[in-house]
Amino acid sequence: MQVRNSYSIFSGTQMLAIRLKGIGKKHQRSFRVVIQETRSKLLGKFIEDLGWYNPHTNKVELNKERIQHWIGVGARPSMTMVQIMKKARMPVPVGIKSSKTYAVKAKAEAPVAAAPKA
Repeated sequence: MQVRNSYSIFSGTQMLAIRLKGIGKKHQRSFRVVIQETRSKLLGKFIEDLGWYNPHTNKVELNKERIQHWIGVGARPSMTMVQIMKKARMPVPVGIKSSKTYAVKAKAEAPVAAAPKA
């Protein structure tokens, strides 16, 4: 009987996400940056701890090499994580949204009156 690793990144069945996992007391939350499967619970198992973020002091510590490794393998950071990566001056992969902004409707311009023909 063969034992199968549930975190096999080469099987193509799991999607991996770089997320924030909340820790600490109420109203004093800080977050760990973790890599985990997208279908797993937020407070559930994670594959690797990649750093931490404290929103009260705006301090961030990230393992940049490991984050780049996981992005290269196919993990996608959450929108919040993308903004934290920008604060830490890390390169953000192309094609990943950093916010849920909606398209601004273009204002209808007034039609220009045609010049009278002489």
